[in-house]
Amino acid sequence: NRLHAIDITSSSFRLLWPQLLSQETGYYTLEYAPTDDPARKRTKQVSGAHTSLVLSNLAPGTTYEVVLIPESNVHYFPPQTTRVTTLAEEISPAQVLISEPGPCSFHVSWAPTLDSVMGYQVLYGPLPGNSVEVLEVDGRHNSTVVENLAPNTTYLVTVTAIYRSGKEKSLSAKACTLQGE
Repeated sequence: NRLHAIDITSSSFRLLWPQLLSQETGYYTLEYAPTDDPARKRTKQVSGAHTSLVLSNLAPGTTYEVVLIPESNVHYFPPQTTRVTTLAEEISPAQVLISEPGPCSFHVSWAPTLDSVMGYQVLYGPLPGNSVEVLEVDGRHNSTVVENLAPNTTYLVTVTAIYRSGKEKSLSAKACTLQGE
């Protein structure tokens, strides 16, 4: 029955606290800052009727020190503090897996698939060499088959996630096709 956080993501969390004040008896001052960088403290004020607030635009994988100060014109309430750690930002692709190699094809899969990714580009080309082919893959899928390859050849495969925000993240793996008949 004190200040705590729920719905924690990599960039936000919801704070809940007991009803100490009402609309008439005061307001709350909320201060929060990364524990390792107190100078980046931010302050919000909310009316006494509130018992929850979402803090957003936070840094991923960061512990925040949060202080709730009830500003009452009736009673003194001590400040309440809590520490909340945001989730580490999930990135895709975090791993690329090559499987089912044949003389002229192999299977490429990756993980995790995230809602924030719009689509993937799979680039592949023989090593050494500079010819590259591109496959476009829908963001809901996490695998594809690469075909029409040369036997007994090493390929460099790069999977690039195109995020809705426009950001891109890439990860590469090597794949070898089998000896032909």
